[in-house]
Order: sequence, then structure tokens, then C-alpha cells
Amino acid sequence: MLQTLRKAGGSLVMTVPKAFVEQNGLTEGSKVNLQLMGLKMTVEVPRKPRYKIADLMAEMPARLPKIKDWDEMPAAGLERE
Repeated sequence: MLQTLRKAGGSLVMTVPKAFVEQNGLTEGSKVNLQLMGLKMTVEVPRKPRYKIADLMAEMPARLPKIKDWDEMPAAGLERE
């Protein structure tokens, strides 16, 4: 896809194609990674971190107060995955 660079202040800018924006759920203010390799520049959308409850619980301090019957409560949300 051929793009034309435009001047904006002291910089050159180009537009991001609508299909790329929609495909990756981007909005104004979204952050992307640019990688420069000689004459090539790639744009990558960083992945959102996915957390597992077991990993988060392993990072918890050991001396937190215990809630009675906590271990017997049924799963109520996405922690079941």
C-alpha cells in the first residue's frame, strides 16, 4: 500500500489504514510498537496481558487475612478458565 507522507509541525506523518485500525481495535491514543530494520518499518499492536488466577495468587503476600470458607466458595467469574 503506497502512502504519502505529510508535514505536521517538524515531523512527517502518514495515516493508518481503516482496516488495520478496525482489525486491531485501535482508537485515538492507542499505543503501537514500531520496529525499524533498514529500509523497512513494521507496526505491531502489543498484546494485552492475560492473567491466570493461580499466577496472581502465587504473588500475594502470605500474611493476608483469611476469609472464612473462601476455599469452598463456588467460582463466580472468568477464574474458572
